[in-house]
Amino acid sequence: MRLWLRELVLQALRNARGICGSHGQPPPLPVPQKIVATWEAISLGRQPVPEYFNFAHDVLDVWSQLEKAGHRPPIPAFWWVDGTGAEVKWSFEELGEQSRKAANVLEGACGLQPGDRMMLVLPRLPEWWLVSVACMRTASGAVMIPGISQLTEKDLKFRLQASRAKAIITSDSLAPRVDAISADCPSLQTKLLVSDSYRPGWMNFRELLWEASTEHNCARTRSQDPVAIYFTSGTTGTPKMVEHTQASYGLGFVASGRYQGRWVALTKSDIFWNTTDTGWVKAAWTLFSAWPNGSCIFVHELPRVDAKFILNTLSRFPITTLCCVPTIFRLLVQEDLTSERYQFQSLRHCVTGGEALTPDVREKWKSQTGLELHEGYGQSETVLICANPKGMKIKSGSMGKASPPYDVQVVDEEGNILPPGEEGNVAIRVRPTRPFCFFTCYLDNPEKTAASEQGDFYITGDRAHMDKDGYFWFMGRNDDVINSSSYRIGPVEVESALAEHPAVLESAVVSSPDPIRGEVVKAFIVLSPAYSSHDPEKLTQELQEHVKRVTAPYKYPRKMAFVSELPKTVSGKIQRSKLRRQEWENEKQPQKGPISH
Repeated sequence: MRLWLRELVLQALRNARGICGSHGQPPPLPVPQKIVATWEAISLGRQPVPEYFNFAHDVLDVWSQLEKAGHRPPIPAFWWVDGTGAEVKWSFEELGEQSRKAANVLEGACGLQPGDRMMLVLPRLPEWWLVSVACMRTASGAVMIPGISQLTEKDLKFRLQASRAKAIITSDSLAPRVDAISADCPSLQTKLLVSDSYRPGWMNFRELLWEASTEHNCARTRSQDPVAIYFTSGTTGTPKMVEHTQASYGLGFVASGRYQGRWVALTKSDIFWNTTDTGWVKAAWTLFSAWPNGSCIFVHELPRVDAKFILNTLSRFPITTLCCVPTIFRLLVQEDLTSERYQFQSLRHCVTGGEALTPDVREKWKSQTGLELHEGYGQSETVLICANPKGMKIKSGSMGKASPPYDVQVVDEEGNILPPGEEGNVAIRVRPTRPFCFFTCYLDNPEKTAASEQGDFYITGDRAHMDKDGYFWFMGRNDDVINSSSYRIGPVEVESALAEHPAVLESAVVSSPDPIRGEVVKAFIVLSPAYSSHDPEKLTQELQEHVKRVTAPYKYPRKMAFVSELPKTVSGKIQRSKLRRQEWENEKQPQKGPISH
């Protein structure tokens, strides 16, 4: 065990043996508070980052010892349900045992070596959390690469080739897509299937886990060793690989998860449900904020997003903390939340992020439940940048204030800090000292890494202004990314998919306002001469189905407009900004021409 934690844990065990002390003496400060306070101080930049750190060993295994010593309520560390009666509950001790077995599978059957990369493309199954922890335990730490289960063959091929992943673990639904492109991915050596059935060329993970030993020595990783790689949305081209370290994620989220004056406001008695897909960074945000605080992660398999389903789950289970994207809260407030059918007896705190929260959703949720919605803002490259933490006055429509240890400013194009009220680029100071809770780089892309900084600041690509009280107000994005129901969609990927259809001469894809999803994908299309007389309704449906086949289905354009030409610069570049501005300026005007599905 690391020296910096040894004394704290030994003190915990000593207190467990003599917790009562002498009559009349006040009880000692609960040791978990001391340990978490140490992690929080590092997270806030008040203490140096240790040279060695491993989340599995230094956080999860420590909580396992504290749990045995009676320093945690009798609630699980992980609680999974599928809605049909199946249930998995693990204490920290059981999580440790199962993840050590999984680490033995990764090192043994898969042969993962130091620095090897493994893609995790799983729905909300317990194995996702198990393998995530197992990757941290393996020799020198295997690097996990999460992906959403809607990835197409093209998406998988690009990600496997770019990352040079040695192994992939997935479920029955995605395995055929992997088989279709695996011959073009020479680095891919091992395919693990999470299933109760068998598939040629695949190893059955559940069977291997059952047979694996529980004895395993956790890797001794440095704080700056990589722990995860996330692919960006491919805003201006192909998706980039964002690398995070054991410390940037493992310690970077501790402060935002803490109870007193923090965003997620968790304690060791809390049960935290985040409805996000496992392929998005918010799943990692939950893992790295809940478990350091000793909280329980609750997971529902959620085969589909359904408002009544979510509300019934909140009524049935003792969930204390809820995180959903604003799109889901928009769906929830359309139900009668005051009905006797929905009784949230345990729910006390709600957070949201991933897209802008509109004031009307916040007000409807609060008026019907009595609970505030605390919005947070961050990126794949960062931890929490801005937030409305518990106890702070909320200004409706604002992203909140800067979240420590970040120094967040609004800057101009040269990196100069702008005064309150002026719109500019949201930026984080990275010089003279780069925050530890920050991405390492865009892997294999030094040009993009360098371009993300201006002067002393990292430029987020989002625009905002800051008021005199330090609250940030989101204005829009510098890039053309589309944020639909918290799914970040790069226009280039959709345009590339459309270009593969013979009907499309050229296209431009932008965001368009939508009352439920916030914004949706809209495609402006110039048709090739052979298709100019085709029925627009039928052609729209044909093109939508084509995009769903070529790329991830959630990226398809829900709106289309067939136009004679696209706005372009003198040099011939399509001006998406003009089309996007046209869409949003005409939001309240009747639309003619576009077809929406």
